[in-house]
Parts: sequence; C-alpha cells; structure tokens
Amino acid sequence: MIEAVIIEDEVKGLNNLKSLLAEYCPDVKVIGEAGSIAEAHKMMKASDFKPDVAFLDINLPDGLVFQWLNDQAPLDFDIVFVTAFDEYAIKACEYSSIGYIVKPIDPDSLQKAVSRINPRQDNKIDSRLDLFNQVYHHPNAFEKMSISALDGIYFVNIRDIVRFEAEDNYTHIFLRNGEKITASKTIKAYEEMLEGVNFYRVHKRHVINLNYMRKFVKGDGGYLIMDDGIRIEVSRRRRPAFMEQMRRLQEGL
Repeated sequence: MIEAVIIEDEVKGLNNLKSLLAEYCPDVKVIGEAGSIAEAHKMMKASDFKPDVAFLDINLPDGLVFQWLNDQAPLDFDIVFVTAFDEYAIKACEYSSIGYIVKPIDPDSLQKAVSRINPRQDNKIDSRLDLFNQVYHHPNAFEKMSISALDGIYFVNIRDIVRFEAEDNYTHIFLRNGEKITASKTIKAYEEMLEGVNFYRVHKRHVINLNYMRKFVKGDGGYLIMDDGIRIEVSRRRRPAFMEQMRRLQEGL
C-alpha cells in the first residue's frame, strides 16, 4: 500500500480527491489530511507518521505550500501537486519530474500520477523540488531539467541536449558528451516543454537542438547532419516550416 496525506483547504476538493483515490487507486491509503499549513505541521509532528506521498494544493489560505515543504526538509516522501490550471506550475512540474493533477481532477491523470510513485526509493525529491522552485519562480531563466528515466532520475543542463529520438512511448535523449538517457515520456511532451528554447521538431521521431546542426543537405530526401555526425531526416511535411526557421536564424530574427 502507498500511504498518502492530502493537504487541501477546500473540503469539497479534499473529499473528491479521497473518493477518486478510493475508486481508481485502491493501492493508495489516505492516512492523514489537513486544510492549512498549520494543520499540516501538526499532522506531521508524530514521530511514527511517515507517508509515502503528499497530495498538495499549491495555494493554501495561510500561504504557499513551499514554506511547509522547506520546513520538512530533507523530504522522505514524494509529492503530487494538485492545482487549478497554472501554466507556470505545470511547466515547473514537467521540468522537475514532479507529479501533478489539474482540477477538475481527471481519473486517468490521477492514476498516471500515482503510477509514478515509488515508495521508499531514492527519488531525489529535494533536488527535484529545488528545480521546481527555480522554474516556477523564474520561468524564463531556467537552465536545467529533470529527466525521469528507466534507470533513475537525471538532472541535465538543457544546453547539453543534442537531440531527442522517439521510440513508441519512450524518448531517447542524446547529450553532447555522448551519453544516452531513455525517458518514460513521449517526444511530444519534450517538444512542448522546450518550445521557444531553440529546439525544433523536424520529424515525427526527432526533436533537435538547433545549436548542434552542422549541415542541411537539400533535395528530395532532405536531411540534417548534426555535430555528432548523426544524420536526421527532415520530413516533407515539416520542411517548409523548418526552412522558414532556418531563414529566421540566418537573419537573426
């Protein structure tokens, strides 16, 4: 069983989450609940109270939940944020590999978030939370991202990523030092995450860092040669938009 606490100031929202967990996530047992940071502090004081995960409303009546998380450090439980649609919070969760659920809660999204919880494993939650805070509070100045891979969690400088390559629902991420990381996330998720950060999707299987292009070979089978020597096809459908992007780069737009 995964033992969980819920920190949510709206009684209706708290009860709804409890009901959805009971119906769709039978492996989760709710062992505590709080409606404010003060109540959360009181709940966590017992020495034998050790949840595996906390479902947290980002905005609570007595302040943001981050102060409470800082007071709990080092954290020995995972986090799933529960939030109304918040572009910056969602972006920060994606970059830091922290689970999140958007209100109104969709059961599929809830099950997906729960499936990623690994109780009593080294999930680097303090490092992930630091990265979340960097992106959430400084969304235009981020440098790193967290990658939840098949063999663990990696923290990677975005500028060191050469390209992404899709394989079914997994994505291979190639770094400039030659390292390859296989992530349990679709390439579309990375495409959306890095939109506007000099990454471009040139093919249904490939997203590239434009800084690592060496040459574009024209012709019917147009393709790119990257700095690591790899040849990347540019799909016929995406080629006009890609050529426009190249023009803009050349003109410094």
